[in-house]
Amino acid sequence: MSSDSSKKRKPKVIRTDGGPSEGKRGRPDTDQDAKYYSEEAEMDLRDPNKDYELYKETCQDLQRLMAEIQELKSKGNKDSASEIEERRIQSCVHFMTLKKLNRLAHIRLKKGRDQTHEAKQKVDAYHLQLQNLLYEVMHLQKEITKCLEFKSKHEEIELVSVEEFYKEAPAEISKPEITLADPHQQTLSRLDWELEQRKRLAEKYKESLANKEKILKEIEVKKEYLSNLQPRLNSIMQASLPVQEYLSMPFDQVHKQYETARHLPPPLYVLFVQASAYGQACDKKLAVAIEGNVEEAKALCKPPEDSQDDESDSDAEEEQTTKRRRPTLGVQLDDKRKEMLKRHPLSVTVDLKCKDGSLLLLTFYYLMNLNVMTTKAKVTAAAEMSMPISAGDLLCPDTLLSCLYPGDHGKRTPNPANQFQFDKVGIVSLSDYVAELGHPYLWVQKLGGLHFPKDQPQNPVIADNSLSASHMERTMKLLKMRLESRLALHKQFASLEHGILPVSSECQHLFPAKIVSRLVKWTALTYEDYLELSYTKDVVEAGLAEDTHLYYMALIERGTAKLQAAVVLNPGYSSMPPIFSLCLNWKGEKTNSNDDNIRAMESEVSVYYKELYGPKPGYQLLTNQLQRLCVVLDVYLETETHDNSVEGPKEFPQEKMCLRLVRGPSRMKPFKFNHPQGFFSHR
Repeated sequence: MSSDSSKKRKPKVIRTDGGPSEGKRGRPDTDQDAKYYSEEAEMDLRDPNKDYELYKETCQDLQRLMAEIQELKSKGNKDSASEIEERRIQSCVHFMTLKKLNRLAHIRLKKGRDQTHEAKQKVDAYHLQLQNLLYEVMHLQKEITKCLEFKSKHEEIELVSVEEFYKEAPAEISKPEITLADPHQQTLSRLDWELEQRKRLAEKYKESLANKEKILKEIEVKKEYLSNLQPRLNSIMQASLPVQEYLSMPFDQVHKQYETARHLPPPLYVLFVQASAYGQACDKKLAVAIEGNVEEAKALCKPPEDSQDDESDSDAEEEQTTKRRRPTLGVQLDDKRKEMLKRHPLSVTVDLKCKDGSLLLLTFYYLMNLNVMTTKAKVTAAAEMSMPISAGDLLCPDTLLSCLYPGDHGKRTPNPANQFQFDKVGIVSLSDYVAELGHPYLWVQKLGGLHFPKDQPQNPVIADNSLSASHMERTMKLLKMRLESRLALHKQFASLEHGILPVSSECQHLFPAKIVSRLVKWTALTYEDYLELSYTKDVVEAGLAEDTHLYYMALIERGTAKLQAAVVLNPGYSSMPPIFSLCLNWKGEKTNSNDDNIRAMESEVSVYYKELYGPKPGYQLLTNQLQRLCVVLDVYLETETHDNSVEGPKEFPQEKMCLRLVRGPSRMKPFKFNHPQGFFSHR
């Protein structure tokens, strides 16, 4: 604002010769112009530092005069009026000086700005010239690069080699006497030869197109013939259904199965194909089938149609959402869990038949969002079987297939990515849902061709036929062995609960003719009860007792002696032998911790179990071990020293023939039975 006012302000008179103002107006204009001068000229002659010093002195004098005026007014003397007036005049003079200094300062500021603007304009002009020059340089560089990178069309053509050109091209095109010495003429000749070859190929191409059209017409005629043939074949197939049933050759049923298999997800499809192939090649009794809703499976394969909602639809939806109550968070989580654990509408069933006619029905499912497979098992015995109390978990579907392979209990998902999905919907573990969905065993994933490596996770995991084929035969054999062993144990438990040890005729030679000790009790134990037993700590600490194993308690008696045997039955029986922990109640409690002979008795049944296998596959191992336990109890009691101070016959007379009753400082007893001699010796 001050600069604008200084521009508009007219030059003022700063010096006159005196006299009234009327005389000044009456003078000529030339005199008046001579007495006006510009303050810009005066500003060039004045020193800014001196003006600044004058400004400070003026301000100090002004402050001093104001203070004196205030002091004189505060005294209130009448004589001081003249002094106040004099100081007021001096103050006005100082104010005029300040106004003049202010005008000079504004003029200096305006002049500095003008000079700065002129210098800036010069710099901008130079900068613009520099930019123009740089642009010209860049343009020239681009043109140079474009010229250097220019490629002729002939460089894109893949010409034949020079040797092949001179070998195949005729002399009127190759012209060797000219082209060998001139590369340019050589290139032109090679291009001429290329053109000649392409003309020939174009003619061949036209001939091939004509042949193609002819062949296509023939194909159309044959397609029409085949399309007319299909209804006739269908009628023939329908007429041959009775013949197929009579000859046990269900071609039509197999064809329908394979048509349905097209809608299976990849893992179930791999399982279906490989299991069918294994059944045809190795096991004629193996039956593979597909169950479920085919229409729902077809709907899953169809892409969702794009729906374009108009304004009326959106308004109706808004009205419904406002009227409808919003679902709670718990309901939303339940819906998300159900959606995540959703199974594919189709499933694959595999029927395994044993030699005795027993049937193991396996149903395989596929969880679409988790990308894992699960299975459920069902057992159908060949004949009606008595249900012993201790055999409750032997044929239970939840535990029948547990640990088919070591450590594979089927309670956790094998896909590492599922844990992150569970965290989103609040699922702690898949084990809470296996009763409904089935068990996701690792061998089930391999049968479906799924492999989830932990060190190098793959995303997504693709079903592999070779993986399924490599595991199919062994897994099917293990499944049959598991079913046969469980059925054999089921029959044995029925006898054990009645105190009968069913020793087969092939195993009679493993035991002496007379065995006095007898089994009086056989019951099932829980895992917690087994852990509470004092004489099973060694087995638990060795990691041989897990919650997936089966636990039983056997009681063997002879006279006043009672032998308790805690048995750990591995799910992989009989390839994995049962483990016995013994406690003898006779003249005190004797266990493997306080009696070396008890430890030796445990070794006879748990360590030297291979002697008790009997005929393959060794399903009689458990009863043979219990029979051996009765034998070693007889040996233990009969070889004990008799107290001569007590009158009467021995409680346990020696009926077994032993070479030596005891041996070594630990007084070990002869528990090894030697057949056919029939005597006992030390190991």
